[in-house]
Amino acid sequence: MSHAQNPEIMQRLRRASGHLASVITMVEEGRDCLLIAQQMQAVIKAIESTKRTLIHHHIDEHLGAAASALPADEARALVSEIKEVSKYL
Repeated sequence: MSHAQNPEIMQRLRRASGHLASVITMVEEGRDCLLIAQQMQAVIKAIESTKRTLIHHHIDEHLGAAASALPADEARALVSEIKEVSKYL
């Protein structure tokens, strides 16, 4: 499955896009800097979370398939370990 076909990834991206559009409107309207900064931080967190979901999806799709030659326990452990390491990206 391609990343574009993953509904969770696309939904998260659309939500972050809408949130960013709201931040742009806040800036254009001259809203309070603190409120804008808080909303920008929320957008950043949403994008970071989406990036993690995208990477985990990629790991599941590609590494999972490559690891299928291993015994099931080893394959699951390998995929789990790679996902854990990916949080440091």
